[in-house]
Formats: sequence, structure tokens, C-alpha cells
Amino acid sequence: QVQLVESGGDLVQPGGSLRLSCAASGFDFRTSLMKWFRWVPGKEREFVASITGDGYTKRYSASVEGRFIISRDNTKNTVYLQMDSLKREDTAKYYCNVFHWYDRWGQGTQVTVSS
Repeated sequence: QVQLVESGGDLVQPGGSLRLSCAASGFDFRTSLMKWFRWVPGKEREFVASITGDGYTKRYSASVEGRFIISRDNTKNTVYLQMDSLKREDTAKYYCNVFHWYDRWGQGTQVTVSS
């Protein structure tokens, strides 16, 4: 079955960096478009970034463009989100996503940006 397992979330000071990972299984990872979303209670889930199966095409939300980088390692079935220059407003639970018959989600990993 499809599994997405996020990790790497933590408490970090403003201006700091984190690297999130999402280990995937149960589908053809190498051909799949992978996405990161984030969610804050009381708000709608927000698209953060996406990457095509070959890793060449990446898209970012305007709020993270220039600070976050999405990447993937198809030998490890893992997608990453490098987050630099973190701001308080980046605080959220971050989720990995793939569409495989329907949207699939991991359990999320909490990122808290606070001094």
C-alpha cells in the first residue's frame, strides 16, 4: 500500500534552516509528481512545492520561493524540502503528497519557528 513518512520537523529560531524528508513506498516513485503542503489549524492546507519524477521541473508557492528547495533521490524513494531563512509564519505541519488514484498524505511533521 502507499506509504508516505515525513520526518525532520523541529523547533528552530527565525533565520534558521531545516531539511524535511519524505520516504515513499507502494507506488512508482520515479514517475510520480511529488508535492509538499503545510497546514496550520484554522487555515486551509497550503501548497508549498512540487517536483516532477525526473526532478527537472520544480514549482514553489510565492511565500517560499527563494528560501525553500525541493529535491528528490529516486534511488532512495525520498523527496526532500530544504528550508532556509525560516520565518515565524512558516510554522505549520508539513505534509508530503502524491496522487495515486486519489490524493495520498503522510502523517506530517511539525515545524515550529520561534525564538
